[in-house]
Amino acid sequence: MPKNMRQSFKASQTPFPLALDRVAIALMVTLSIVIGVLLWGGERASAHVRSFSWQDRHVGAEDMAFILNFSRPMDYASVESNLKINPPLSGKVSWAGRRMAYTLPMPAPYGTEFELRLEGARDRFSGGKGASFQPFVGRFRTRDRAFAYIGVEGEEEGRLMLYNLTRQEKLALTPKDLVVMEFEPYPLGDRILFAATQRTAQPQSLLEQQLFTVTTGIQIQPPEQITPQASEASVVLPKPEPAGKVELVLDSSTHQNLKFDLSADGQVIVVQRVNRNDPADFGPWIVRQGAPPTPLKGEPGGDFLITPDSNSLAIAQGQGLAILPLEPDAKPLDFLPKFGMVLSFSRDGSLATMIKFNTDRTRSLFLVSNQGTQKELLRTTGSILNTQFDPTKQFLYCLLTELKTDNDLYREEPYLAVIDLKTSKLSPLILLPDQRDVQISLSPDGLAVLFDQTIRATTANETTKEPLRDSSGKAIANSRLWLLPINPAAPTTYPTPESLPLSGLRPRWLP
Repeated sequence: MPKNMRQSFKASQTPFPLALDRVAIALMVTLSIVIGVLLWGGERASAHVRSFSWQDRHVGAEDMAFILNFSRPMDYASVESNLKINPPLSGKVSWAGRRMAYTLPMPAPYGTEFELRLEGARDRFSGGKGASFQPFVGRFRTRDRAFAYIGVEGEEEGRLMLYNLTRQEKLALTPKDLVVMEFEPYPLGDRILFAATQRTAQPQSLLEQQLFTVTTGIQIQPPEQITPQASEASVVLPKPEPAGKVELVLDSSTHQNLKFDLSADGQVIVVQRVNRNDPADFGPWIVRQGAPPTPLKGEPGGDFLITPDSNSLAIAQGQGLAILPLEPDAKPLDFLPKFGMVLSFSRDGSLATMIKFNTDRTRSLFLVSNQGTQKELLRTTGSILNTQFDPTKQFLYCLLTELKTDNDLYREEPYLAVIDLKTSKLSPLILLPDQRDVQISLSPDGLAVLFDQTIRATTANETTKEPLRDSSGKAIANSRLWLLPINPAAPTTYPTPESLPLSGLRPRWLP
């Protein structure tokens, strides 16, 4: 082979890996040049808000923070200074990368529409040049101010009523053949759990009551739950139902149904039941959707409440309070021998109010924390009927009674008071004379208290039809509903209670 041909053949034998390396190096150089040009000239795409967790949602008292998710790392100060909410909604800002959280000190006022606007913000690397920020406008609203109550007049007597203060609408939820005794709303306000008896001409015992649910017609779109792992998470909404759809939950054929409580997540009902054939067989039962009722076996107990985590039951047993898991045959989690009754929990379960029955015939109200601290708030010779925490856990609204003596006759005069939990100072708000069977309800946003004012019937004005009765068994002739506005900045100062144009009993705000 000629010499020049041998040289040409060898040149054509360049190793393949070496050729691939040359291509890769060329690509790297090209990409480096492109990146350099972009860094020098700046990215032209505008920074913008990728998602707003409250966009077009109905915000409730449990929703205490929203998330803004940005397309690029932002200049924090420029975002915070240019963020506007109308009406104003105070909050604290915190950052995690491209995500900004805005946390409220207390729930947003119900029945309000809000607009969030962000203009003039900058991304972190623009230095005020290059890429601009796309203005963002978001909108959300809080749930309607609405409550349920038991009617007392005409066609409404004994029926569960719904009143929407925001829309000024009233609606009867239950049919005429049911007399409602007690009720509790579900977390989204779309349903209400209630106990009722059949309406007859003969008196119906509370031992004949059955448990039902009824739809309210309310459709809530709760905010998205955005997490770092699922920044665009969606919410599965319940199927819309028209108002007034009644379903039986628990009959009274084999057991009498007494007190009941609904868990905070709406998944569990606990009912105190008595066997009709064996009165010694009584105690709490667990009712879960899609499962048969199950007795919570163990020592029978008295008054109870489901804990806010929906996993346990605080129940009076023997000489104290037991904390039981909501599972059959489970061992108690704790026992508090000092207390005889639990009245309420804060929404997050960190605080509870409990009653101690003293040997001198007085009662003490204690504030108990989940860290084991116990603080006596007051001692009284009267009764402690109800306590409810405000959303900030700084104040406790109490329905109390003062023991009065008139000519050797004892009577209890109820009054509404507020306790500052930091100082334990009690401030009476309003006296409720001759109202032993008062019911109160603090609104979810902490801005108003509902209460009723019953008028007992006399023998002369009772009719042949079985009348409604209060907790002491006395017939009720009428009852008015009142609303007491609360100033959250100064709860001890308040305007005059407003009389609502409604006749009813046991008012209760929807969540």
